[in-house]
Amino acid sequence: MPVNAITPDYKGEVLDKQENFNGNQVVYVGWDHHMMFCAAFAYPVPPEMSFKTLLHEVIPEAFSLHEEFSSVNWETTEWLLDGQPFIPQMDVSLKEQGVNHKSLLRFQTPELKGFQNAGV
Repeated sequence: MPVNAITPDYKGEVLDKQENFNGNQVVYVGWDHHMMFCAAFAYPVPPEMSFKTLLHEVIPEAFSLHEEFSSVNWETTEWLLDGQPFIPQMDVSLKEQGVNHKSLLRFQTPELKGFQNAGV
Protein backbone atom coordinates (compact mmCIF):
# COMPACT_ATOMS: atom_id res chain seq x y z
CA MET A 1 0.00 0.00 0.00
CA PRO A 2 1.52 3.33 -0.99
CA VAL A 3 1.93 5.93 1.70
CA ASN A 4 1.83 9.64 1.05
CA ALA A 5 3.52 12.17 3.30
CA ILE A 6 1.32 14.89 4.74
CA THR A 7 3.82 17.53 3.66
CA PRO A 8 4.99 17.78 0.04
CA ASP A 9 8.63 18.45 0.98
CA TYR A 10 9.07 15.41 3.26
CA LYS A 11 12.35 13.58 2.69
CA GLY A 12 12.86 10.33 4.54
CA GLU A 13 15.88 8.07 4.63
CA VAL A 14 15.19 4.47 3.62
CA LEU A 15 16.94 2.36 6.26
CA ASP A 16 16.03 -1.10 5.00
CA LYS A 17 17.86 -0.84 1.67
CA GLN A 18 19.64 -4.01 0.63
CA GLU A 19 22.98 -2.19 0.92
CA ASN A 20 22.41 -2.04 4.69
CA PHE A 21 22.32 -5.84 5.12
CA ASN A 22 26.02 -6.67 4.62
CA GLY A 23 25.59 -8.67 1.42
CA ASN A 24 22.32 -10.27 2.50
CA GLN A 25 18.79 -9.57 1.41
CA VAL A 26 15.65 -9.80 3.53
CA VAL A 27 13.26 -12.55 2.45
CA TYR A 28 9.89 -12.90 4.15
CA VAL A 29 8.44 -16.41 4.52
CA GLY A 30 4.88 -17.17 5.60
CA TRP A 31 2.90 -20.39 6.06
CA ASP A 32 -0.66 -19.77 4.92
CA HIS A 33 -3.55 -20.98 7.11
CA HIS A 34 -1.34 -21.56 10.15
CA MET A 35 -2.50 -19.01 12.66
CA MET A 36 0.17 -19.83 15.24
CA PHE A 37 2.27 -17.38 13.22
CA CYS A 38 0.70 -13.94 12.95
CA ALA A 39 2.94 -12.75 10.13
CA ALA A 40 5.67 -13.86 7.78
CA PHE A 41 9.13 -14.27 9.26
CA ALA A 42 11.95 -12.06 7.98
CA TYR A 43 15.23 -13.77 7.20
CA PRO A 44 18.45 -12.00 6.17
CA VAL A 45 19.96 -14.45 3.69
CA PRO A 46 22.55 -14.28 0.90
CA PRO A 47 21.01 -13.88 -2.56
CA GLU A 48 23.27 -16.75 -3.70
CA MET A 49 21.69 -19.18 -1.20
CA SER A 50 19.99 -22.13 -2.88
CA PHE A 51 16.31 -22.69 -2.32
CA LYS A 52 17.20 -26.09 -0.83
CA THR A 53 19.29 -24.41 1.86
CA LEU A 54 16.51 -21.95 2.61
CA LEU A 55 14.01 -24.80 2.87
CA HIS A 56 16.06 -27.21 4.97
CA GLU A 57 18.24 -24.92 7.09
CA VAL A 58 16.49 -21.57 7.42
CA ILE A 59 12.73 -22.11 7.34
CA PRO A 60 12.71 -24.80 10.08
CA GLU A 61 14.31 -22.33 12.52
CA ALA A 62 10.91 -20.81 13.27
CA PHE A 63 8.29 -22.98 11.64
CA SER A 64 9.40 -26.21 13.32
CA LEU A 65 7.82 -24.86 16.50
CA HIS A 66 4.44 -25.74 14.96
CA GLU A 67 3.44 -29.31 15.73
CA GLU A 68 2.38 -29.93 12.11
CA PHE A 69 5.67 -28.82 10.56
CA SER A 70 7.20 -32.29 10.66
CA SER A 71 4.18 -33.54 8.66
CA VAL A 72 4.60 -31.11 5.77
CA ASN A 73 4.71 -32.93 2.44
CA TRP A 74 7.12 -30.73 0.48
CA GLU A 75 6.19 -32.55 -2.73
CA THR A 76 2.62 -31.20 -2.63
CA THR A 77 3.40 -27.83 -1.06
CA GLU A 78 2.27 -24.89 -3.16
CA TRP A 79 4.40 -21.75 -3.24
CA LEU A 80 3.70 -18.10 -3.99
CA LEU A 81 6.42 -15.55 -4.68
CA ASP A 82 5.23 -11.99 -4.25
CA GLY A 83 1.64 -13.14 -4.78
CA GLN A 84 2.30 -15.18 -7.93
CA PRO A 85 2.46 -18.99 -8.26
CA PHE A 86 6.05 -20.16 -7.95
CA ILE A 87 7.76 -23.50 -8.48
CA PRO A 88 11.10 -23.42 -6.66
CA GLN A 89 14.19 -25.02 -8.15
CA MET A 90 16.04 -26.58 -5.23
CA ASP A 91 19.63 -26.19 -6.45
CA VAL A 92 19.23 -22.72 -7.97
CA SER A 93 20.03 -19.53 -6.07
CA LEU A 94 17.26 -17.35 -4.70
CA LYS A 95 18.45 -14.45 -6.85
CA GLU A 96 18.36 -16.51 -10.05
CA GLN A 97 14.75 -17.46 -9.28
CA GLY A 98 13.60 -13.89 -8.76
CA VAL A 99 13.56 -13.99 -4.97
CA ASN A 100 14.72 -10.45 -4.30
CA HIS A 101 15.24 -8.12 -1.36
CA LYS A 102 11.97 -7.94 0.60
CA SER A 103 10.29 -10.65 -1.49
CA LEU A 104 7.48 -12.54 0.19
CA LEU A 105 7.49 -16.33 -0.14
CA ARG A 106 4.32 -18.02 1.05
CA PHE A 107 3.73 -21.73 1.21
CA GLN A 108 0.47 -23.62 1.41
CA THR A 109 0.13 -27.19 2.57
CA PRO A 110 -3.04 -28.74 1.10
CA GLU A 111 -3.04 -31.61 3.59
CA LEU A 112 -2.49 -29.39 6.66
CA LYS A 113 -4.82 -26.55 7.60
CA GLY A 114 -3.40 -25.43 10.93
CA PHE A 115 -3.79 -26.72 14.47
CA GLN A 116 -7.12 -28.52 14.68
CA ASN A 117 -7.97 -27.11 11.23
CA ALA A 118 -7.98 -23.53 12.56
CA GLY A 119 -6.84 -22.20 9.20
CA VAL A 120 -9.79 -23.56 7.22
